[in-house]
Amino acid sequence: MDFVGNVQLVAGDSSILETIVELLRKEGIEPRGNPDVYVREYGSFGVDEARELSARASSRAISSARRVFIVFAPSMTNEAQNALLKTLEEPSADALFFIVVPSPQMLLPTLRSRAQLLALGADRNDLLVDPAAFLKAKQEKRLDMLKPLLDKDEDDKRDLGASIAFLSGLEQELSRDVEKNREGLEAVYRARKFIGDKGSLAKALLEQVALLI
Repeated sequence: MDFVGNVQLVAGDSSILETIVELLRKEGIEPRGNPDVYVREYGSFGVDEARELSARASSRAISSARRVFIVFAPSMTNEAQNALLKTLEEPSADALFFIVVPSPQMLLPTLRSRAQLLALGADRNDLLVDPAAFLKAKQEKRLDMLKPLLDKDEDDKRDLGASIAFLSGLEQELSRDVEKNREGLEAVYRARKFIGDKGSLAKALLEQVALLI
């Protein structure tokens, strides 16, 4: 596969990382044990993570013609995205980046403009909450349907990527009739924009979406 540009933007969850690894194998690049292939799944991606990635990308390849960076970030702060811009625009040593996020629309336009969208068959059946069923439900039922997105794991953390993917699915459904759903689209946009911010109230943002669409 001939990749267009050095930055590939992939919509999906962390399971897509293995798909990319297999894709590289088909291209004759063995990722496992290869010092020139960097695979990382982040819990969150802030400016410190962006600087670390930029520093790694500035080093030259050790055993192959180019370095490959495959990263999954369920959320990425605006500061982190801005810190990556120069690295993605002028990658050192012909570095190739695969950036996996729940939805490319969560990223700043300036970052998206430096990347090519790579479709790898993300399955909407994997969403915790089905957007189409959510829209058909009454408001009281919608609030109940949000519970899987608001549940926390043993580390007292929510799956932010699942919430962003759900919001992106909602946006796709609502975009079928923009004029009719303008208020709902604005609520979805606000939720997706702020849900990844430190200290944001995910429960309040999602409930607002349930009540406004």
